[in-house]
Amino acid sequence: MLKIDEKGAVAPQIFTALRQAIITMALKPGQPLSEKEIAASFGSSRQPAREAVIKLVEAGLVRVLPQRGTYVVKVSPRQVADARFVREAVEVAVARHCCLSASQGALDALDQLIAGQEEAAAANDHAGFLALDEKFHKGLAEAIGCSEAWRVIETGKAQMDRVRYLSLPEASPMSLLIDQHRDILSAIRAGDADAAAAAVRVHLREILLVLPRLAKAFPDLFEDEELPGHAADLQPVLRVGA
Repeated sequence: MLKIDEKGAVAPQIFTALRQAIITMALKPGQPLSEKEIAASFGSSRQPAREAVIKLVEAGLVRVLPQRGTYVVKVSPRQVADARFVREAVEVAVARHCCLSASQGALDALDQLIAGQEEAAAANDHAGFLALDEKFHKGLAEAIGCSEAWRVIETGKAQMDRVRYLSLPEASPMSLLIDQHRDILSAIRAGDADAAAAAVRVHLREILLVLPRLAKAFPDLFEDEELPGHAADLQPVLRVGA
């Protein structure tokens, strides 16, 4: 039985645990989910299990098929690309504002997160690396006093997270992602908003390079979908500069 904190709300804890299991492929695409079994696993009643499943549906990670059951969905290339499009728009704006208002303390904290990523990469700790990646991007939003920007990003990026997990370490070397983080932070420290925006774009568009390769390598995990125009048009440009 998985442990939950009885002092906290149960449904969010179940949702977080199931979301992480889906992202890391511990729960694979096509795998059925039973509210009864989920409740038993967490030692909870059916109601919080049901609430967690509803949130998973809203996050685009689970699909309820009438008369057939509830299943983990495959990775949708279109949803990944759409989430990246929205995330880029928000994070470019965040990076530009960081150049104007981020404090020295906030930037030093971001430096420490990158140093932590280097340690995680050296230890081949993928989960730790991705957790620090989350903190870095969240830290950028917090550096300008706009936690809402991260909330918007976090709500829609579940499908992106699945691809990011699959991409480590071969498709997207951790050293490359660390260098991209350093490029973002260096531009912000220099107060160069255009360079910071460009560095964010390069970093977030990395997923468009690895997505087709991963879909080909793991066909059972991905929907058979074409990328939308806003993503497909960028790929040749990115390959030339790679």
